[in-house]
Amino acid sequence: MGKVTGFLEYERETPTRRPVEERVNDWFEVYEHFPLEKVQKQGARCMDCGVPFCHTGCPLNNIIPDWNDLAYRGGWRDAIRVLHSTNNFPEFTGRICPAPCEAACVLGINEPPVAIKTIERTVVDYAWEQGWIKPEPPATRTGKRVAVVGSGPAGLAAAQQLARAGHWVTVFEKADRTGGLLRYGIPDFKMEKAGIDRRIDQMQAEGVEFITNAHVTSLDDLRKEYQAIVLAMGAEQPRDLAVPGRDLKGIHFAMEFLPQQNKRCAGDKVAQTEAILATGKHVIIVGGGDTGADCLGTSHRQRAASVYQFEIMPMPPVERSPLTPWPLWPLQLRAESSHEEGGQREWAVATTHFSGDDNGNVKKLHAVRVGPAPKFEAIKGTEFTLDAELVLLAMGFTGPVRGGIIESSGLKLDARGNIATENYQSSTPGVFAAGDARRGQSLVVWAIAEGRKAAEAVDAALRR
Repeated sequence: MGKVTGFLEYERETPTRRPVEERVNDWFEVYEHFPLEKVQKQGARCMDCGVPFCHTGCPLNNIIPDWNDLAYRGGWRDAIRVLHSTNNFPEFTGRICPAPCEAACVLGINEPPVAIKTIERTVVDYAWEQGWIKPEPPATRTGKRVAVVGSGPAGLAAAQQLARAGHWVTVFEKADRTGGLLRYGIPDFKMEKAGIDRRIDQMQAEGVEFITNAHVTSLDDLRKEYQAIVLAMGAEQPRDLAVPGRDLKGIHFAMEFLPQQNKRCAGDKVAQTEAILATGKHVIIVGGGDTGADCLGTSHRQRAASVYQFEIMPMPPVERSPLTPWPLWPLQLRAESSHEEGGQREWAVATTHFSGDDNGNVKKLHAVRVGPAPKFEAIKGTEFTLDAELVLLAMGFTGPVRGGIIESSGLKLDARGNIATENYQSSTPGVFAAGDARRGQSLVVWAIAEGRKAAEAVDAALRR
């Protein structure tokens, strides 16, 4: 593949992040331009390994060595064709996927892995610049109609695949804009939203209809009008923190906080009475994952007085843990761009309660150091208190939101509270599920893979 000796000649190199003092003053993406010539060298590092484990590391089974080779040789137009053969939206995964493919790279056993994510992003961005990505409407139509509930990555992937298969597809989105958590969860400094709009335009030209501000709570009417329904509404039920003082004002879920800033970046105004802002406040983020890091970067840009991010799990090792050997996704310490920008990050901390003022506003967070999972036993004498004027709960999600489609349609759930399916079809005939609604909170790459597989199942059912 590529240059046979490339992995011996070239070091791993990826785009640098813009200086902290610059990027915290805007909402643009943090990474700087990476020249094509450097990307070609990174493609040259792809080895002629007998079994390319990157294929299975990627939930989409991307044909990674092929487009690495094409990037090395400057075959950009062929590279985007190969990339699109397995991935509808590589500009999304190239920005916000944590790259499990790189964790499974054979070169990564004893050297830094191939910069797969950087090559992927460059291929698709260059293809857009050159005007190679165009609508691909089907030659013929089946006359069958499919409704997709939710316009996140799973719903978009399912909709595009079904439309290209010849079906008429309508996507229903409860928010005022399409994109799901891509739009109203991922900060602009990680992914600017013009990329979503560009794909929506492409899909509309392929015959997909989008209806926004449409909160579907029952499938009765849809089942009369559509021959199949795909539920891709995500897993947006946030995990709560059941401790004394939780009801104080100033304590919010991350997904109450982050979408507001996305709206501001889009030019919308958020009512002052509803605004959740970190400006000038002592902020504490409970949760050490990606969503917590998104809250951290957003708080920096809103000029918080101080920011702490707490995680109940112990600090991961700096290098890959022996418990997760290659090619498994490694347990190890990761630093997002937000962590470079400031704030205090701490592990093995559990919140015990909150206290507030006479007006019911949160003022203090009370916590304790804890031992390892699964007990997280409090360590005596390690109790501490911090000022807290804004607390953001970013502890993950527990499944699809209840009180709507699931109950009204009598859908069966699995042991984890997600929609139970067999070959992506739910317990209700003609109703399919994909993405986080089916498998629980996961990665964007899993969502796209799920949407594609669900579309395949729907297409097969409609053609019987």
